[in-house]
Amino acid sequence: MHIILGGTGHVGSAAAAALLRQNEAVTVVTRDAGKAAHLAGQGAEVAVADVRDVEALRKVLRRGRRAFLLNPPADPSTDTDAEEQKSVAAIAAALDGSGLEKVVAESTYGAQPGEGIGDLSVLYGLEQKLAGQAIPASIVRAAYYMSNWDGALETARRDGVVNSFLPADFALPMVAPQDLGEAAARLLLEPVDQTGIHCVEGPERYSTADVAEAFGRALGKDVRVVTAPRERWVETYERFGFSKPAAQSYARMTATVLDDPMQPEKSERGRISLEDYIAALVSKQIAPAM
Repeated sequence: MHIILGGTGHVGSAAAAALLRQNEAVTVVTRDAGKAAHLAGQGAEVAVADVRDVEALRKVLRRGRRAFLLNPPADPSTDTDAEEQKSVAAIAAALDGSGLEKVVAESTYGAQPGEGIGDLSVLYGLEQKLAGQAIPASIVRAAYYMSNWDGALETARRDGVVNSFLPADFALPMVAPQDLGEAAARLLLEPVDQTGIHCVEGPERYSTADVAEAFGRALGKDVRVVTAPRERWVETYERFGFSKPAAQSYARMTATVLDDPMQPEKSERGRISLEDYIAALVSKQIAPAM
């Protein structure tokens, strides 16, 4: 049995689906069983648990032999770094006594020690906790999620605009959640003693201008990039509903990505291009109701 944390999110559901297609037994962990109905329909078991509840999570982990660990994002209206660090600590604590033989964890490109740099330091902390415990672990360091652009569809369609914190010509690794799910499933099925860090990105590296162009082609209209000036990043995040600590953390994380990208030369390449991902997103969102 494979236990999938974050089983109803973009990456977790993709990992679960990839395993189910290979006739593997899967339990998805979620706080809302209703969101897992499509996976239950494919044969997955569903466990309702909060990752902050160490005893409840450990009980679920004991059902399986291997687990995919994904730290849930905190509500941006909170102090996101502090909240996500609490989740990391709870997940690590639940591994003790779980009986698992192997885990695969989702991390990020550029994971590094530091203060107030969002996922870069939070997920580095997860990596370090896994390195300090006995269960063999593989790490998926993921490129920038293509799904982070899902919210841009509304402004692209309405105003012909993709808003960004990065310059239009700044290229960075991006990856589709489906490709990350496939990679996680493969690592879960590898022998116990095959561990290490695996960097995963899409077939090419893309800029925000490429994102706007992809939306333009899918929507059949001109779409341009509007870049927020660096001196207004914190203000802009706050306008989006982020707390002051979260806005400051996300701004520092964005600056780190821009100034010190830490993009690996060697990575595993997924198959889904940015253009195909956005075309599918647009098609799904504007399909007529049946």
